[in-house]
Amino acid sequence: MIDEGVPERVAELVPDGLWERIQPLLPQRPPRRFRHPGRLPRDDRSALAGIVHVLIIGCTWGQVPTEQFGCSGITCWRRLRDWTEAGVWPRLHQVLLEELRAAGMRGLETAVVDGSHVRALKGELTPALHQ
Repeated sequence: MIDEGVPERVAELVPDGLWERIQPLLPQRPPRRFRHPGRLPRDDRSALAGIVHVLIIGCTWGQVPTEQFGCSGITCWRRLRDWTEAGVWPRLHQVLLEELRAAGMRGLETAVVDGSHVRALKGELTPALHQ
């Protein structure tokens, strides 16, 4: 089911089911100022679709097609930065793991270990390993 106000490419990259999981995890934006309110903020779902587009295509933020998403690549980048600082991605990961666990679909027969978050010791033993 595609929402009437959502551009086709946005609905394709961020389906309704995924959006329903992510939207509650996003931080609330502060209310607009009365004086000098600035530009109207762009839709979060469109910005997320732009982020997914960059991840899939491998383009730069400046190459995000504004006409397809309704927001610029720099807007997408700023939302990614803000959402990362707010801890959205670890919370989303936890939500998805809990859903898999509840459905009995989380099997550990196949696992992937990502070493990019593990401190490299450069071959030296730590004091705890000497004992």
